[in-house]
Amino acid sequence: MKAFLNGAMFNFVERGPHDSPHVIFLHGFPFSHEMWSQQIDLVSRKFHTTAYDIRGHGFTDVGDGQYTIEGHVDDLIALLDHLKVQKTVIVGLSMGGYITLRALQRNPERFVAAILCDTRSEPDPDGGKLRRFEAIGDVKKNGSQQFADTFVKAVFADQSFARHPERVASIRKIIARTPPLSIAGTLLALASRTDTTPGLSAIRIPTLILVGEHDATTPPSASRAMHERIPGSQLVIVPDAAHMSNLENPEFFNRHLMEFLEKVPR
Repeated sequence: MKAFLNGAMFNFVERGPHDSPHVIFLHGFPFSHEMWSQQIDLVSRKFHTTAYDIRGHGFTDVGDGQYTIEGHVDDLIALLDHLKVQKTVIVGLSMGGYITLRALQRNPERFVAAILCDTRSEPDPDGGKLRRFEAIGDVKKNGSQQFADTFVKAVFADQSFARHPERVASIRKIIARTPPLSIAGTLLALASRTDTTPGLSAIRIPTLILVGEHDATTPPSASRAMHERIPGSQLVIVPDAAHMSNLENPEFFNRHLMEFLEKVPR
């Protein structure tokens, strides 16, 4: 499905009964809503479910490549308005989690629960910013295919390449088709994101935090730090998984996802 929002054409999927609670999925960088396929199939059996391609990703317009997390929150709220969804459960992984955390600060009235997956509230330290700037130069010079080959090694656990080669290949394909302009623009947005840590203690909705035990990008220590600051939050470490926990151990991930969603007040 398509919707023209904030000057760009957005691609999204919408499934499940419309008279049930709404759940929206936000993917990581530089993926698309397709990374959530298994979860969409499962959740949409009971919940009104939406997943979309964030600006510059998947089949949503690239535009000028000048992105910010703030702008991505604007797009999220515009999509909810387009869908006539006043309140939703928000699920965000990595970059999707950064957008989620800022949205919870800005527009808390729109969310009834949150699921934060393999993400963190702190901004990049200087070293992290410099690595993103180096990656911008690399993708401009060498293209998205080479960026994809390098990136999957950083986000999947070593054993996932042997256990789930088709899932690794799927993510590599999604990254490879993402335009270098989008990858570069998103790297700048990630490097410039604000610190949402001070707002964690103000989160008053049910919150589940999921993180892969081998996640080196947003390690379990970052999830524990969020868990300690978000009142009443639940922390679950996903075994046999790194940064792509929903793909690397979907059985475990999905069980905790559905158990949490079933308990969300309707």
